[in-house]
Amino acid sequence: IIPGQDTHMNLSATILLAFGMSMDAFAASIGKGATLHKPKFSEAVRTGLIFGVIETLTPLVGWGLGMLASQFVLEWNHWIAFILLVFLGGRMIVEGVRGDSDEACDAPRRHGFWLLVTTAFATSLDAMAVGVGLAFLQVSIVTTALAIGCATFLMSTLGIMVGRFIGPLLGKRAEILGGIVLIGIGSEILWSHFAG
Repeated sequence: IIPGQDTHMNLSATILLAFGMSMDAFAASIGKGATLHKPKFSEAVRTGLIFGVIETLTPLVGWGLGMLASQFVLEWNHWIAFILLVFLGGRMIVEGVRGDSDEACDAPRRHGFWLLVTTAFATSLDAMAVGVGLAFLQVSIVTTALAIGCATFLMSTLGIMVGRFIGPLLGKRAEILGGIVLIGIGSEILWSHFAG
């Protein structure tokens, strides 16, 4: 590899990778925003920060494991993400169906910290696998991880605000739709792994 060549390739490739990695978080946060009652911008930023920080850390963890040549992450990350997202999505669907008769104003104004952390972790496991792969390339992992984190912060914050407008149109069905989106993300992660 020619010295300096990787940094030249890096800018456009890193931006594309960063926004590609943030798409799952974007879809999940639209679902999260739709289930809230008129979420404030501060809640969108809070969600964006949680998703962004976790999405910054997971490729670093993956990179560290990659440096140890760990096959565990590559063999199991898709299953862990799938199970977590199906569990979270199923829970949202059950709550949406159960609360179908309730008033829309019963919707929470914010999501619990650990619910957001779990969702963020589940949607960021593909970034951990990417981190494992990056360990075998000449790239600046810190720069790449920060770019992924920043893109995820922006897209998750935007997702909550998009969800804010979709939520009132869907009512309690928003929670069911949000659950279906999470299960869809989990299934897509699993499918893309086996499809190669």
